[in-house]
Amino acid sequence: MAVRIAYFKVHFSLLYYAAYFTVRADDFDVDAMTKGSTAIRAKIDEIVQKGLDASPKEKNLLTVLEMALEMCERGFSFKKVDLYRSSATDFIIDGDTLIPPFNAIDGLGTNAALNIVKAREDGEFLSKEDLQQRAKISKSVVAYLDSQGCLESLPDQNQLSLF
Repeated sequence: MAVRIAYFKVHFSLLYYAAYFTVRADDFDVDAMTKGSTAIRAKIDEIVQKGLDASPKEKNLLTVLEMALEMCERGFSFKKVDLYRSSATDFIIDGDTLIPPFNAIDGLGTNAALNIVKAREDGEFLSKEDLQQRAKISKSVVAYLDSQGCLESLPDQNQLSLF
């Protein structure tokens, strides 16, 4: 099994990384990983500085961050979560980059991620309010998606301002 994994890691790198991160989407820091090597190194240093005081979640995140750093150093990168292209649970390969799934977002569970994907099948979202209602997600999730740059083109409400 180790030989097979090593073979994929060397010859089909992005497939390997996509599978690895898909399995570990719960331990994923979208903010740091989309910003590249320097942000990932800073996050690793932050966790290492805590030493034994680091929480179990941070210790699990450390392993994933090290793998993400390796991936970035090999010339690959992460894109931001994309409202219309991201999967609910799987990382998607896009050229030399990986697009994170919705469930990689902290505080967004698999059911909410599946609701977003199902809601977008009915057509484009008219506004952030429309996204929240159709996907049945909380305002805090919409706010987080907006802070990540996923909802840049969407207005806040369905109503048009005439003045």
